[in-house]
Amino acid sequence: MLRITVVLTLLLLAGCSSTPKGVDCPGEVATIYGQSMGQTQARIFDLVNAFTVTRDGVAVKSGTLHSSDRFQYVPSAVTPEGFTAQRLSDKQFRLINPYQNTMITWTCP
Repeated sequence: MLRITVVLTLLLLAGCSSTPKGVDCPGEVATIYGQSMGQTQARIFDLVNAFTVTRDGVAVKSGTLHSSDRFQYVPSAVTPEGFTAQRLSDKQFRLINPYQNTMITWTCP
């Protein structure tokens, strides 16, 4: 009985300590004013209060997303690279690059 308890405990700990799994999400590239510029694909790692976008070996971390009122304002943060990161919904994420007048919106399944 003790062996079963130990094995179950180890399995539970292994399941809880796993790293978050990313989801491959299609994205739309557009200008900040909304003019479509094409499509893209990236892997999104959703951590509830933050997210990470990876593509071609490059990762952009949003940092902690903030909103003074989540019912009125989109939770957002500024990345170390100077991009604005936004969580539009549970399935939609956006990075805005003001230096190149572009934004990418990913919609995950």
